[in-house]
Amino acid sequence: MTYSIVARDPSSGALGVAVQSHFFGVGPVVPWLDPGVGAIATQATVNVGFGRHGLDLLRAGVAAEEAIARLIAEDGDAHLRQLAIVDATGRVAAHTGAGCIRDAGHRIGATYSVQGNLLRSSDVWPAMAEAFESTLGAPLWERLLAALDAGERAGGDVRGRQSAALVVVSGTQSEAPWDEVLMDVRVDDHEDPLGELRRLARMREAYRLMGEVEGPSDSRPVAERYALARSLSPEAVELVFWRAIELARSGDLGAGRREMSIAFAADPTWREALRRVAEAGLCGDDPTVVDRLLEI
Repeated sequence: MTYSIVARDPSSGALGVAVQSHFFGVGPVVPWLDPGVGAIATQATVNVGFGRHGLDLLRAGVAAEEAIARLIAEDGDAHLRQLAIVDATGRVAAHTGAGCIRDAGHRIGATYSVQGNLLRSSDVWPAMAEAFESTLGAPLWERLLAALDAGERAGGDVRGRQSAALVVVSGTQSEAPWDEVLMDVRVDDHEDPLGELRRLARMREAYRLMGEVEGPSDSRPVAERYALARSLSPEAVELVFWRAIELARSGDLGAGRREMSIAFAADPTWREALRRVAEAGLCGDDPTVVDRLLEI
């Protein structure tokens, strides 16, 4: 009742799962990931326990294929299950039970697996595989979205669309676990879940570029990162607001005013936000800076 992809990025080692289904809130059910350990998609007549138990096996050093074999062997309804695993080294395995509702199947590629059940066409998972492979070199989150889009174009879930999720974690564990989740966006109920998922993913990446959420550091100049963030998510006015303050504080008042005018035009309540930020001492020591920004 779902189609999904599990994958490992060959260059960074990042691990990801992306999924869409006509099911409310697919995000908490199908994707299971642990940085530096592996990624799992459990679906069809879903056994949610495969997620946690599967990750435990991977942490213990069990390879993907053996992990699936053990999970299936312990499940009396294995013929109703669909499951895919990629481990931290890129080994991949998948299972589609004979009792999964047609069209159902999977394809394993180098460091990824695509799978689906109750689909409109058996073209769905091959189309996903082709899209994922054709985007090699792009960020993992973009490649996962491309695979979902291709699956939808090929027919998608026979019941239609409702929810989607995209989760990407780092390929290694660190002393800062808050940096290990690179992307985690979910759409629980929407008429266009993939469109909304892409919008949220682009906004999440825009916030990461500007350092507003945790994630790996980006060494590019701030002006370059800001331009990219704006192109990814023009509606993220919060980023414009803080960039305007940063510019004004650094002495580029003209650029700060130009950016703040975008925020004020989008929503006049940013004026009151600016006043309160200034009261908190976050606009620098020169009160005329705020006055000049508010003149817009």
